[in-house]
Amino acid sequence: MTIKETVRLVGSLMELAARTAPKAVGQDFIEARLLDDDERIALGNDMISIGRERGSPNWERDGQNVLDSSAVVLIGLLPHKGAGLNCGACGFKTCAEFEKHHVEAEFAGPNCSIRALDLGIALGSAAKVASDMNVDNRVMYRIGVSARRLGLCKANISHGIPLSATGKNIFFDRQPRK
Repeated sequence: MTIKETVRLVGSLMELAARTAPKAVGQDFIEARLLDDDERIALGNDMISIGRERGSPNWERDGQNVLDSSAVVLIGLLPHKGAGLNCGACGFKTCAEFEKHHVEAEFAGPNCSIRALDLGIALGSAAKVASDMNVDNRVMYRIGVSARRLGLCKANISHGIPLSATGKNIFFDRQPRK
């Protein structure tokens, strides 16, 4: 098995970890998938394009990280209703009020704060698997923006975790592209 195949295997285990992570009131609104190589390359190139459109070198830097990675796992929060707790953390007094609203931007919202915590737990569970397997990784929100733009996910909000196994972690000590 090559290093790239091993890294992709870890990506599959991360997908499993996100799937089985605990979720509020036993309801699952998490989307998790390992991108294929063509999708990963399209994603990296799109992120670089976004960086050029916006004049943002950090988008270009992260896009290059995606191109240089062996795999990318997407984890997102699918469209959902409130958790039924009427906690107000989403900014609305009740879940019924929350459910009346919809906004589309880089991500779709509003999102139930309890469901957003589920997303955070799924991301953490997946990143822990990569860490336990000594595969370099970094959670990136910009990946999710591009993935939504390209139609690679159905989630309201998505993040990506690129994976790499080289002599030095490519996701840290990075300089913005000039």
